[in-house]
Amino acid sequence: MFYWHDRRDLPQGNLERCFTDSLSGVSEAPFSALNLGLHVGDDEAHVRENRDLLSAELGGVPIAWMNQVHGRDVVEVTPDSLGEVHAVDAMVTNSSDLALAVMVADCVPVLLEDAEAGVLGVAHAGRPGMLAGVVPAAVAAMRDLGATSVRATLGPSVCGRCYEVPHEMYDGARTQYPTSAAITRWGTPAIDVASGVASQLAELDVPFEWIAGCTVEDERLFSYRRDGRTGRVAGVIVRRDGSEAA
Repeated sequence: MFYWHDRRDLPQGNLERCFTDSLSGVSEAPFSALNLGLHVGDDEAHVRENRDLLSAELGGVPIAWMNQVHGRDVVEVTPDSLGEVHAVDAMVTNSSDLALAVMVADCVPVLLEDAEAGVLGVAHAGRPGMLAGVVPAAVAAMRDLGATSVRATLGPSVCGRCYEVPHEMYDGARTQYPTSAAITRWGTPAIDVASGVASQLAELDVPFEWIAGCTVEDERLFSYRRDGRTGRVAGVIVRRDGSEAA
């Protein structure tokens, strides 16, 4: 179920963060087993059951999902808007007991938090979103909600050794974010999207934790680049208040 999972006690309640793996679900090949994406061609009933399994592992908390489009738009999620699915690549909330999820199969899943201010966020940073600034946009939206000490967690994604791109694409990314320039294991131009996101966070004075792992190299994770038709894992973050955190 979990590739990485962390639960931290707060003065009131707790903060829970996780990145899922592809195991312990009900989807069948090529989406086996814990596919969380409704948009990839999997049986919808299987995906919804997988999402319910994830929610149950997180204590039954409701989870907000996005229709991700490789852009930079951000939406605020409230208990009243929880059932709405927006075509965006980042979400923020200042509500407790409401989880935010970001799906990936090579892109960088970013979890954002200011636990003291009670503001959370997630962002989906593929190459287009990284270059468009989806993570800075999410941080700005959190600050608009009162966050002052944002921290980030970057999840597993395709690494620079595996993300081969054409020279023109490589040059464009390197011009905007030099740290994103990479070389594949076989010596061709590549992009390290996570390094580009890390440089954006550094520019914003946002400290971050980087959960190591390459989606192409680790078969516990879904990878579009490796497999083509495949499922999606998720990064999830939720803050619980004192009354619900036992």
